[in-house]
Amino acid sequence: MKIAFIGGGNMGEAILSAVLDKGLSRPPAISVSDTAEARCQYLEQKYGVAVMSSNRQAVDRGDVVVLAIKPQNLVEVMAELNGQLTQKQLVLSIIAGARINTLCHGLNHNCVVRAMPNTPAQIGEGISVWTATPEVTESQKEWAGSILGAMGKEIYVDDEKYIDMATAMSGSGPAYIFLFMESLVDAAVHIGLPRDMAQELVLETILGSGHFVQRSGKPLAELRRMVTSPGGTTAEALLQLEKGGFSELVKQAVSAAYNKAKRLGD
Repeated sequence: MKIAFIGGGNMGEAILSAVLDKGLSRPPAISVSDTAEARCQYLEQKYGVAVMSSNRQAVDRGDVVVLAIKPQNLVEVMAELNGQLTQKQLVLSIIAGARINTLCHGLNHNCVVRAMPNTPAQIGEGISVWTATPEVTESQKEWAGSILGAMGKEIYVDDEKYIDMATAMSGSGPAYIFLFMESLVDAAVHIGLPRDMAQELVLETILGSGHFVQRSGKPLAELRRMVTSPGGTTAEALLQLEKGGFSELVKQAVSAAYNKAKRLGD
């Protein structure tokens, strides 16, 4: 599979690294174009891929064209690539908020996959939600699924509306988890634990809880009740979270991220 990367940022590199690790492509079959020359040199030296001086040059070499640029650069890149793609080329976009209609119109190309991976994809533990236009063939869907699956799990959806929802949940979700972990560490230090011990306890608690959810197969509410003894320490802590409106704040935060994702596509 020949792959052209337009944009070589962290998520673009995550896809590049995963594709090579899983043997989906080889360095000579991969081309990268990025506005930052230093970034291109880094990717060339680390992965042995071909670095192109322009986006058009990179696109000419790809069966799959991965758009991994920042949203603010999309208009300029679409203008540059408009009419340059052949019908057999698949465009795989991971640009937050960039809707399929915008991509198809701006590129003058209808064979498009829109996906939303998340940060853990950089270590092969991510999850991506994606959808495709009707013009994408079954074999191209297999390409997209294998590329996204190389970074972790992937979920295909028939309706594009779920992409913005996934952006607010799994796309932004790691930041919510990191903030919660930071808060737990600070709280642990506040009651007297050394910071390094607090951080290890928090990390292992988060990891262990996630694995427990996966393996138990039980509903989250049931698992929570298992840990919460009536009148115990956990019940006291959860009471304080409820008083502070914890669940409602989470809903408001996710809704705010979702509405922002929709506005990015306007």
